[in-house]
Amino acid sequence: MKLPLIMVASALIGALLMVTMTGVGVSRAEQQVDPIGQFITVNGVKLHYVMAGEGPGIVLVHGASSNLREFTSSVLPTLAKTHRVIAFDRPGYGFSERPSEAQGWLNPTQLAALLIDASEALGVKRPVLVGHSWAGSVVMSALVHLPERISGGVLLSGVAGHWTGPLDWKYTLAEQRPWLSKLFAYTLVQPLGQFFVQEGLAEVFAPDPVPEGQVERSGIALALRPKTYLYNVHDMNELSAYMQTLSPHYAQVRSPLLIIHGESDSLVPFWNHGRRLLPVMPQAQVLLLAKTGHAPHHTKTAEVTAAIAAFSRGEVRPPLAQPWPIWPELPTPTSPQP
Repeated sequence: MKLPLIMVASALIGALLMVTMTGVGVSRAEQQVDPIGQFITVNGVKLHYVMAGEGPGIVLVHGASSNLREFTSSVLPTLAKTHRVIAFDRPGYGFSERPSEAQGWLNPTQLAALLIDASEALGVKRPVLVGHSWAGSVVMSALVHLPERISGGVLLSGVAGHWTGPLDWKYTLAEQRPWLSKLFAYTLVQPLGQFFVQEGLAEVFAPDPVPEGQVERSGIALALRPKTYLYNVHDMNELSAYMQTLSPHYAQVRSPLLIIHGESDSLVPFWNHGRRLLPVMPQAQVLLLAKTGHAPHHTKTAEVTAAIAAFSRGEVRPPLAQPWPIWPELPTPTSPQP
């Protein structure tokens, strides 16, 4: 009888210790990664943003497990030389608040409307909307549902389609055992996650190396906070089904679209999130970067900023050479042997 009690007590003490370590880690992360911008409350939601420059408006929206430092450490400074640029922390990420989940999931269309409302409150109307990775869904949602409120959209390695199958065990755990996912978030994600950050960044930047100091510049420690981790898991788990309902409307879009993508991006591959748009959105322009992964704004900053600035000015890129490239390469059919 004593052994089970000892095991339960040990488990409780261990869990309490991990919760304490998580709290300490979160506090340390928020001390080391301060808010670098200002705050605005729109529709009851407090948003953290950085705004710089003068000229036509550009709004930058970051992807999963990230924050606005994704852009302040890459394309924002250069774009701000000729444009009024705003980068937002998405609700629940960085230092932006998140509406109560009791109100339902904050889907990409609602998020697009919220960020455009905030941009207009800051004096920027009909901006070019740029979305990296997950936030490609925000760009496509705005093009479909809010075309009169933006002047065009830029997919920066952006999600534009759906996918099949689970992402990985973290997301499956949240769907099948939500209570266990929450326990994981509040006990293990922060203490253990910091040891796997570099490995995750290597996948994002491949085939390029991760730049020195990227972990510190990007403020990625904020993504290991329990609430932010759970928001990210929820956003990822909802996205594919949402994109299935959105993509049938792409053919009706008439607004300008620029697709910037790395040929070697294995996380959001071009063949599924760029190539498939071209037959239904003939106005789409493409900058396809050779030997480039999921972070072209960091590894090909000059090319990316130049392309966004030119797109904002209304310049049109030459069409992508046909046959359109597709990743991965399809196997060459072989003749049957006699």
